[in-house]
Amino acid sequence: MKIKLLTIFSLALIVMSCERDDTASVVINDNSTTTIINGGDGGSNVVELSGVYTEDLNLEIGRDYLITGPVLMSAGTTLNIPAGLIIRAQPVGVNAYIAIQQGAKIEANGTATNPIVMTSNATAPGSGNWGGLVICGTAPINSTADGSEDTATTEVGNLSYGGNNPSDNSGSIQYLRIEYAGGAINGNAELNGLSLYAVGDQTTVDYVQIYKGSDDGFEFFGGTVNASHLVVTDAEDDSIDWTEGYVGSLTDVYVVQNTDVSHDSAFEMDGFNTDFSNEGGYFSAPTVTNVTVIGDLDSGRAFRLRAGSRGIFSNVLITDFGRGIVIEDDEPGQATSQGVVDGDTSWTDVLFTNVESPFVANDLENPITEADVIFGDAANATGTDFATWGANWTRD
Repeated sequence: MKIKLLTIFSLALIVMSCERDDTASVVINDNSTTTIINGGDGGSNVVELSGVYTEDLNLEIGRDYLITGPVLMSAGTTLNIPAGLIIRAQPVGVNAYIAIQQGAKIEANGTATNPIVMTSNATAPGSGNWGGLVICGTAPINSTADGSEDTATTEVGNLSYGGNNPSDNSGSIQYLRIEYAGGAINGNAELNGLSLYAVGDQTTVDYVQIYKGSDDGFEFFGGTVNASHLVVTDAEDDSIDWTEGYVGSLTDVYVVQNTDVSHDSAFEMDGFNTDFSNEGGYFSAPTVTNVTVIGDLDSGRAFRLRAGSRGIFSNVLITDFGRGIVIEDDEPGQATSQGVVDGDTSWTDVLFTNVESPFVANDLENPITEADVIFGDAANATGTDFATWGANWTRD
């Protein structure tokens, strides 16, 4: 089988400014066209993946795939990955990742007994060995004007995302485990386990685990995608992160932070990207249902709501955290607490176990109390049934 791609000869880290993004970026320069025959030289089963793919890339069971640099799927192409395939990446940090660009799709549908695994090729793998999976869609983001076709660019790779199509379809991922991914160039330019940029609600994200990542587990940059059955194990930054006006839903989320790894928040939730501005004039406001978050006592926060973010949360278990729910009015004139006043932010049926400070809200523009935020009955909180839906395809 032949795959046409543009081979990457030059990969540089360049600090650059653009209309919507002033973070450092990995910029890809494509200088030639090459044909690679699957199987490599001498009949080897190892297929190296790197470059800009301008035709569908159909991976096959029985091949050993090795990501050696950025793998970029161009508009109009599809990356097809069969159930049970293991894809490995050279441990070169953010210089190796998979990106589904605007107009491209990924079809990676494993099963509970035959999941797809993306992992490190290191002998002794560790967090940050490679850059993870990036998907760029055309759904709205609030860092551009509301209803605009303007786009922003990703923190790494300088890839376009955003638009005015909430029904963007960037493909389907199911029963996928991403291991040892993520990493940062600096404090503003990072890759996560799964980075979802302006991904729309016709995209399927279901049964996905991020395992031992260097940065965030899942990060949602705007968009409308509805994701479910998400697992994050030992993310070294935030487990679930959103910004830029994310307004989808998250259903059945399981987060565990073990004591041998440093962590930030289980959920870190920004209403907009404070490096830019809220040009769209609205905030992140997803619906989150059936959640279990387990900390390590040293973990700072289970839920950190800031930069105007809203959110409706229900059926939540919070265990072993210093702080449970934290609300911050950190952006003048764009109060996070206003979401509580307007009825756009609440938690219903929440059980705190071994949490030192269940509710923290200091110096807010709108004085609120725990009773204004948390409703229902802790006895009704069951969290997510991870033991059932997480069986077989996840790892501890």
